[in-house]
Amino acid sequence: MKFGWKGALGIVISVVLLVWTLRDVSMQEVWEVLRHSNVALLVLSAFVATLVFPLRAVRWRVILEPVIDAPFGPLWRSIAIGMMVNNVAPARAGELARAFAITREVPSIRFTTAFASLAVDRIIDAVVVVVLLVVAMFFSDIPPTTTINGWTVTKLAWVAGGVAGAALAGVTGVALFPTLVTRVFDALFARMAPKLHLKGRAILDALISGFAALRSPGRFVRIVFWAVLMWLVNAVAFYIGFVAVGMEVPFWAAIFVASLIAIGVAAPSSPGFVGVFEFFAKTGLALYGVSSTLAVGWALAFHFIAFIPITVLGFYYFGRLGMHFKDLGKAQQQAA
Repeated sequence: MKFGWKGALGIVISVVLLVWTLRDVSMQEVWEVLRHSNVALLVLSAFVATLVFPLRAVRWRVILEPVIDAPFGPLWRSIAIGMMVNNVAPARAGELARAFAITREVPSIRFTTAFASLAVDRIIDAVVVVVLLVVAMFFSDIPPTTTINGWTVTKLAWVAGGVAGAALAGVTGVALFPTLVTRVFDALFARMAPKLHLKGRAILDALISGFAALRSPGRFVRIVFWAVLMWLVNAVAFYIGFVAVGMEVPFWAAIFVASLIAIGVAAPSSPGFVGVFEFFAKTGLALYGVSSTLAVGWALAFHFIAFIPITVLGFYYFGRLGMHFKDLGKAQQQAA
């Protein structure tokens, strides 16, 4: 697995954001917050956060239904492996690891099809997260002119919604009109670049297969349902953590902050999203009047405790499946 410029850029961004987040925070005061926190509730918040991943496996199964009726077990283990790799390796290599792992356990699923299904997975996530962000803003009575690092929350919502909506429209177009897409592709590349055409057509066919879940309205509704449930469970985990450190905010704050962080970690960052998570947690909680000390205390504690279960489980399944990090290099070549 190559480190590459994306990995280097991610680490730089994480370091800059972490330094910026901690610049006006007394670590001694943060320690006092943590020392007086309810440890049992913090552990419970990490447990609830880990429940998100089995729910993600259920949703992934629905996405793959047009291709194969995949067992829950391999899907869950592949997701755990992918999250572990995201937590310890740069450049979000966990997506590659997740697609590669499922093909090891279920060989009838092609890597390109598995990878295409993850595009659906992430695009649905983006749309649902933006909707929840806007809903939380509305019910929290946050003034639309409120700014986050120079961006009004309204502009942030519109930009994020536009990007997510455009991506969803593009994927849905490929899913609903596969014949038209392949004809256009063939017309463009068959004569101009025959070698590229053969390889590209194979990838395109796999992508169309991966996007097939969006052709059924009923299946689409099920995918969205599981996505909403998953992100609400994630918000519950956040809220339990808020209570654990003595934070007094409405539940809408947990939905807002969880959504904001989900959008923020889409940017390049170091393994485990260190720095990015803390920056957006502090920024989001500031809108609810939470002090920097309390916000950073929660972010550091929750991030660390929630990091452990899925990373340990991922390493366990990674070893049990006989995978090695050099395997991810092969996955990168297949995805290229």
